[in-house]
Amino acid sequence: MDKTDKKLLDILQNDATLSVGAMAEAVHLSTTACWKRIQNLEERGVIRKRVALLDPAQLKLGMTVFVTVKTNHHDLQWLQAFSQVVRDMPEVVEFYRMSGEVDYLLRIVVPDIQAYDQVYKRLIKDTRLSDVSSSFAMEELKNTTALPLDFV
Repeated sequence: MDKTDKKLLDILQNDATLSVGAMAEAVHLSTTACWKRIQNLEERGVIRKRVALLDPAQLKLGMTVFVTVKTNHHDLQWLQAFSQVVRDMPEVVEFYRMSGEVDYLLRIVVPDIQAYDQVYKRLIKDTRLSDVSSSFAMEELKNTTALPLDFV
């Protein structure tokens, strides 16, 4: 990956709606050469997909909840079942298996505490968990989908 690829990725991370022509001009390439580079980045899986980022507040999803989960079950069958339960919950927008004292971390977006309570009840309904702890975000100080490109 060269400087031009990194610049294209930076552009795409900030505004994927730009035309290939506008991106080509920004990186000093022909439109065809720019398009081929973008296609190559997509084929290699560097660009996974292009999406629209929505404003949670405009969609009445003003509450962000970080949920830590601990379990005494660490077998593959349990993990697959738990993962399926979580993946089927649209309110869970991020889901990680962790190292350390917490086994799993979820980021959940909901309109209010009542909606979170319903999510919580679905989460514990069919899964064996030893501890579930919820922290409610008071203020969003930074939220970006842009990855740092200095390490490539």
